[in-house]
Amino acid sequence: MTMQDEIRRRRTFAIISHPDAGKTTLTEKLLLYGGAIALAGTVKGKKNTRHAVSDWMEIEKQRGISVTSSVMQFEYNNCCINILDTPGHQDFSEDTYRTLMAADAAIMVIDASKGVENQTRKLFKVCVMRHIPIFTFINKMDREARNPFDLLEQIERELGIKTYAVNWPIGSGKEFRGVFDLETRHILSFEANNGQHTVSKTEVSPDDPQLAEHIGKQNHLQLAEDIELLDGASEDFNLEAIQSGTLSPVFFGSALTNFGVEPFLKRFLELTPPPLARIANGIEISPFDESFSAFVFKIQANMNKAHRDRVTFLRICSGQFRRDMEVYHVQGNKKMRLSQPQMMMAENREVIDEAYAGDIIGVFDPGIFSIGDTICAPGKQICFEGIPTFAPEHFARVRHKDTMKRKQFVKGVMQIAQEGAIQIFHEPDSGMEEVIVGVVGVLQFEVFEHRMRTEYNVEIIRESLGYQYIRWIGGISTDTKPKLIISEDTKLVQDFRDQYLLLFTSEWNIRWALERNEGLELLDFSKN
Repeated sequence: MTMQDEIRRRRTFAIISHPDAGKTTLTEKLLLYGGAIALAGTVKGKKNTRHAVSDWMEIEKQRGISVTSSVMQFEYNNCCINILDTPGHQDFSEDTYRTLMAADAAIMVIDASKGVENQTRKLFKVCVMRHIPIFTFINKMDREARNPFDLLEQIERELGIKTYAVNWPIGSGKEFRGVFDLETRHILSFEANNGQHTVSKTEVSPDDPQLAEHIGKQNHLQLAEDIELLDGASEDFNLEAIQSGTLSPVFFGSALTNFGVEPFLKRFLELTPPPLARIANGIEISPFDESFSAFVFKIQANMNKAHRDRVTFLRICSGQFRRDMEVYHVQGNKKMRLSQPQMMMAENREVIDEAYAGDIIGVFDPGIFSIGDTICAPGKQICFEGIPTFAPEHFARVRHKDTMKRKQFVKGVMQIAQEGAIQIFHEPDSGMEEVIVGVVGVLQFEVFEHRMRTEYNVEIIRESLGYQYIRWIGGISTDTKPKLIISEDTKLVQDFRDQYLLLFTSEWNIRWALERNEGLELLDFSKN
C-alpha cells in the first residue's frame, strides 16, 4: 500500500458534547465495534463496574467524568481511525479546544431529552471556526425524548447549521421501536429482551403488512406522517456542504444499548473526509506532501506512574513518520531523533515503526516541547499556526505545606502548567516558593490538587484571590519590567515564559490602566 493510500484511509475526529449526553459511552461502543476492546465499560463510578477505557486518570474513575482528552486508534472496515475523546465539562474547555485543533471532523452528541445545551454551543463554535464537518448523534432514544422535529429545529436555530436526517426514530423511551433509514427506506427494529436492551438487526419495509403489529399502531401512523414531512421538507443530501461544515448529518440511537451505533459508524466513515490540509506560514500544507510535518497539541505527564514519564502528542499533518527518523524542532531550532513513537489506547501504548498524516502519535518528552510547537523534516522551513492560550477566570495563590518538598512542588507545578491544564504566574523578581495559579473553571483546582498529591506527593495550601480578569501586555516594550501606573488592586505578574501580564479585579480597573498608560495594549489571549 502506498503512502497516499495509507493517508486516504485515515479518519481523525473528536467527540464533543455537554456533560452526561453520553459522549464517553458512545466512544466505548465505537471501540467495541472496532475490536479495540472486548467489553465496553461505563462512565459512572461503582466498585463493581468497569470504567470507560478513555477515562484513565484516577480522578476520572472516582468522579465518573472526563477531565482530560484521550486518544485512541483502531481499525474498522479498512479505515484507520483516530478518536479524540474530549472532556464535556466546561471547566476543561481549553483542553477540548486544543484537541479540536488536531481533528478533521467532530461528532456532536446530544441528549434526546435535553437538546442543545450550553457546552454544546461553545464547542460547536470552535468547530465552526475550523470549518470542519460536524456529525450529530442524538442519543438516549431509549429514554423519554423531545419531538425529533423540535430537536432538529433547535440545532438549526441555536447552532446556525442546517441538518440532514440520515435516519428517523420510531417512538422513544419504553415505546422506542427502532429507526427508519431514509436512504435504504427500511426500518431497523429495536427490541427489549428480559429487561436488557439488545440490538435487533431486523430490517422491515414500511410497506410490510405486519409493520403496524411489529412497531405498534400509533407508532405506525406517526411514522407514515413523519416520512411524508421529511420527504417534502427536509434538506437534500449534499456531500460538499457536509464536508465544509454547513450541513450536519443527524443520526438517532442509543449508545448505552448499542442501538444505531454500528450503522452510524459505517455511514460516518463514508461521509467524513480523509486528513485535511493545514496552514503553515500562510501556505496550505497538503497531507499528501511527502515531507513529514506535525504539531504538538497536547502534553501529558505521568501517564505511566512507574516511570514518571511525560508524553507529547503530535498530530501528523503531512507525509510519513518512521521510527528513528531525524526531525527538526522548529521552536527549539535543533534536530533530534524520535526513537520511541507510540500509538495510544487511552493510557495504554504500543511502540510503532511508522505513522502517516492524520495519525496521532505520542513521543517521550524530556521537557523540550510546548503546545503549538512544529516538528518537521530537516530543511523544511515551516511553522504551523499557534494554538491560543486563553485567559483564565479564577485565581489562587498556591504554596507547598512541607518546605522540604520544594523541588517536587516546582516540578509538579511546571509540568502540569506545560500541559495547559493550568496557567501559572509569579510576581517579578520572585522565586517559585509560591505561585499564582489561574484556571478556566474551578474544578481544575480540584484536579490540580489531586494530581499534586497523588503524582508528586506534595500537599499544597491554596488561597483564593479576588482577581477576575487577566490581560497580556502589548503595545509597549516588555524586554524589561514595564513601569506602569496601576491601581492598588491590580497586580503585575509573569507567566512561565516570562511574558508580563496584569491581573484585575474589575473591568473598571482595566479601563483605568489603559487611560493612564499611553500606548498600552491589553490582549485577551496569547499565542504560544
